[in-house]
Amino acid sequence: MRDDMLLEMINITKRFGPVLANDRANLQVRQGEIHAIVGENGAGKSTLMKVLYGLIRPDDGTIRLRSREVKISNPGVATQLGIGMVHQHFMLISRLTVAENLVLGLEPRGPLGTFDLRGAKRVTEELVSSLGFQVGPQVLVEELSVGARQRLEIMKVLYRGAELIVLDEPTAVLTPQESAELFRTMRALKEEGKTIIFITHRLSEVMELSDRVTVMRQGRVVGVVETARITPDQLAEMMVGRPVLWKVDKSPFQPGPVVLEVRDLHAVDVRGAPRLRGVHLAVRAGEILGIAGVEGNGQTELVEVLNGLRSATAGQVFLRGRPVLGESPRQIREEGVAHIPEDRQNRGLLLDFSLSENAMLGLQHRSQFSKSWLQTGAIREHAKNLVEQFDIRAPNVQIKARNLSGGNQQKLIVAREVQQDPQLLIASQPTRGVDVGSVEFIHRQLVDLRSRGKAILLVSADLEEILGISDTIAVIFRGKIVGQFQAGQVDERTLGLWMMGQGAESSSSPGASNSEKVGGEVR
Repeated sequence: MRDDMLLEMINITKRFGPVLANDRANLQVRQGEIHAIVGENGAGKSTLMKVLYGLIRPDDGTIRLRSREVKISNPGVATQLGIGMVHQHFMLISRLTVAENLVLGLEPRGPLGTFDLRGAKRVTEELVSSLGFQVGPQVLVEELSVGARQRLEIMKVLYRGAELIVLDEPTAVLTPQESAELFRTMRALKEEGKTIIFITHRLSEVMELSDRVTVMRQGRVVGVVETARITPDQLAEMMVGRPVLWKVDKSPFQPGPVVLEVRDLHAVDVRGAPRLRGVHLAVRAGEILGIAGVEGNGQTELVEVLNGLRSATAGQVFLRGRPVLGESPRQIREEGVAHIPEDRQNRGLLLDFSLSENAMLGLQHRSQFSKSWLQTGAIREHAKNLVEQFDIRAPNVQIKARNLSGGNQQKLIVAREVQQDPQLLIASQPTRGVDVGSVEFIHRQLVDLRSRGKAILLVSADLEEILGISDTIAVIFRGKIVGQFQAGQVDERTLGLWMMGQGAESSSSPGASNSEKVGGEVR
């Protein structure tokens, strides 16, 4: 082993029932490098990192840290060994302060063993200063931006003495500006001698940040390359085993009549705080309207109101000119509206139900699947057709949804919604956490619907996605549509500024319009 090799994972094997998640996987990470791990969904990336952090025990294999074999039975052991992990979904308590979250579980104590709040603030200020962050110890986490929460997660692992830091999809919900700030932090940590492993589906980040890349496919490592010696196209082909199309072709924009119209829509969250503050928008047949925004600015509430999952406090919603606000989710679905939810596991699937049962969720009352009882044969045949048509990779249609990879869970939801041939598809974060091959596939499905004259409302935090397939782009900020653009008239940087509430002051894009001009029949 090289003298600078910090970590070796040798022949790691892990099986979940019939699924072989890691198949004698090997990983070598050098001291002081930024090492990317890429692969399709289900390739075994996250499983391998969960083994490293002690969240999962492998069935077989060896881990060596600084040439010494170690047994990592739980995250506490990993922390003691200097391994920290920042998860894709933040592990923070919103009602606690920055300082309280930072030290939680490892609190400084005073002379009598009581919590030393001053000590917690002092430690926080020292870390904030050393990293160049702009965040106060006494600020509540719920008041932080998504990017600031990400930096707090990194501070937490550094406070616990991490020398090897694992980042799982670290930019999934960040604006371009916040991503750039994270990249600066990662480079600074590398300069301090820290070692970083990061999982991402965004190959542009791999090319920009990493020193080396490990590529996984079907549970095994299929290649390790120096980043400087490979192109994004070559890397994508290593991941999926075939050339990947980065941009899906679509016909010229020819909008038809308005399918969805929203006028002055207001809604509150579960605590009664305003979340939608007068939203106006319209989506036409043959159009993909992309909604860009930092998460937490009303996107979730907008999608829920439109699908009948949340009540509005004021406003109007029309489908093909007919008012539908207040109708039930089933009634709206019967109006020809399909929905890809942002949270596939909690809102899109019943994880302990089979693939075939999930394939007809929301349709189970229809005569095709139910007469006096559920038609098991028809349900399975329907699922088999979707598996074949939408390339859902599963050993059989009776497998539980929880045993599918994240990408195949997403494909199942997309298949179920798209095959209904809806008049309006509301797609919320449709490619979050899926690999480049699945992104290409899902985008093709959306563009195909558009080409058949369907209306699509696309809500996404991924600006590459918004810019890549939208015909029209609207930016939501603090519950209002604050700007609107035609495709090709705006770039990522400008959108990022509008998403952070700085667009009106900073953008000179000719395609922009303010929130007073984007309602109803603007186009």
